[in-house]
Amino acid sequence: MAREGSARASAPESVPEGLIVYRDETLLAADKPAGMIVHGDGTGTRALTDAVAGALGGDPASTGELQAVNRLDRDTTGLVLFSRAKAVQPALDRLVAERAVEKTYLAAVAGSVPWERRTFEQPIGRDRHDARRMRVSRTGKPARTDARVLARRASGSDGPAATFLLVRLHTGRKHQIRVHLAHAGFPILGDALYGGAGRWHGGLMLHAWRLSLAHPVTGERLNLEAPEPDRFRRLFPHAELPARSR
Repeated sequence: MAREGSARASAPESVPEGLIVYRDETLLAADKPAGMIVHGDGTGTRALTDAVAGALGGDPASTGELQAVNRLDRDTTGLVLFSRAKAVQPALDRLVAERAVEKTYLAAVAGSVPWERRTFEQPIGRDRHDARRMRVSRTGKPARTDARVLARRASGSDGPAATFLLVRLHTGRKHQIRVHLAHAGFPILGDALYGGAGRWHGGLMLHAWRLSLAHPVTGERLNLEAPEPDRFRRLFPHAELPARSR
């Protein structure tokens, strides 16, 4: 299974550069830009599914039956995995249900966290006072998030004091990373919904960086990666990201 190299060159100008990270006959991974929803919402807003179809030339024979396996919030960037055939969707659904898809994110939070590693296991439910939000709730669904520090920075003319985190998502609750970190007192930079707007106006600092899973057809291990966005490199120019495990 080879990474796709020709799709970028032939894609229309309206398709974000570097959109397709990987594709084969049954799977496709895209690097979602900020501000884009994954599926159309009926308002005519262009969705990631539309952009992927455009990158594939819009030909039904090429686009297949695109179905997103995971979803990201509108302002979160990074990897979204698609199935291209209905026949593989049940196998992918099983992988997700069995938590066999490893999801690793990059995040930058406001302030300097007082720990190097931490696991968050507070259950998450809907906020009864604001339909847009989720919250830690005793009656919510189980959730687990692991975080470890990659770098810290002091406040300066180029941005606020912040901590760069590597985050492993073990469950898939709505807004899970955002809720767990905000509840701990360290909201994600740029997250106006959960208190992280502050002095930072460079976008939501949350990126779905890596996905790792067994290919549902071949069993081959797929280790997919969406490049670190410029907004992270600008804020943490000397931070080193961990090498991909083989």
